[in-house]
Amino acid sequence: MDTAPLDTASFLKTLDHEGRLLGGIAEETGPGAEVPTCPGWRMRDLLGHTGAIHRWARAFLAEGHTSARPQEEAPDLDGEALLAWYREGHRRLLDTLASAPADLRCWTFLPGAGAPVAFWARRQAHETAVHRIDAEAARGADPAALAVDPARGFAPGFAADGVDELLRGFHARPRSRVRTAEPRVLRVRATDVPDAVWTVRLSPEPPAAERGATAEADCELAGPAAVLYLALWNRAPVPSVTGDTALAGLWRTASAVG
Repeated sequence: MDTAPLDTASFLKTLDHEGRLLGGIAEETGPGAEVPTCPGWRMRDLLGHTGAIHRWARAFLAEGHTSARPQEEAPDLDGEALLAWYREGHRRLLDTLASAPADLRCWTFLPGAGAPVAFWARRQAHETAVHRIDAEAARGADPAALAVDPARGFAPGFAADGVDELLRGFHARPRSRVRTAEPRVLRVRATDVPDAVWTVRLSPEPPAAERGATAEADCELAGPAAVLYLALWNRAPVPSVTGDTALAGLWRTASAVG
C-alpha cells in the first residue's frame, strides 16, 4: 500500500491504480455480477455509474465550467463495449487532471474544497476507491478484511483522508440527513493514524465536524482507518462502537450521500 504524502500527484496515482483494478474486476466477473454493497446493482450499473462520474468530473476541468452541471448518464452499452467506454473515460480523466494548470478555475462542491485541480484529484480518487471495493464485493470479497489487506487494501493515511472528506466535506452540506432533535456528540477515531480523531456535533442542523477530541462524546466509532473509511461509507460494519449505539444506528440509516 502506498504511503506517499497526500498531494495531487499521490491522489492521481491512487485514481489510476483503483480505476485499473475496478476495470479488471469487472472484466473478470462479467457485467451481470451482483454488487452486494450496492443493493439492486449489477456490475454493469457500477461500471456505468463510475464511468459517468469520471466524465462528469472531467468536463469541469476540461471545459472550465464554473457552475454546477447535471451528472452525465451512462450510455446504453454492455459487456466489452461498456468496459472499453469505462476505461477510455478513466484514462481521459487522468490525462486531463495531469495536464491541468494548478491555477485552473472551475466548479467544486464541498466546503473548503481548495484549488479545483487538487479537489477533483482527491474526490475522484476516493470515488473510485470506494467503488473498487464494491467491485471486489461482487466477486465475494469481505470489504472489511480487504480494506486492511497489504496488497489490495488502503494506506491508513489515504483512508483517514477519506474519513475527513466525508465528515468535514459531504456532511457539512445542508443536504446531510444525519441530524438529531437534541444536541449530541459523535466521536470518530482512527486507531492506527496519529491524531486522526474527529468530533461531530449533531443537532437539527447539518453535522459540524472538526478535527480533534474537542468535546465529551455520547458515542465513539473507532477502528483502523481503512475499515472506518468503508464503515462510514456504509460498506462495512463499524469495528468498535462505545456509548450510545443509537447514534451509530443513525449513521447507518441516514448518512447516504445524495
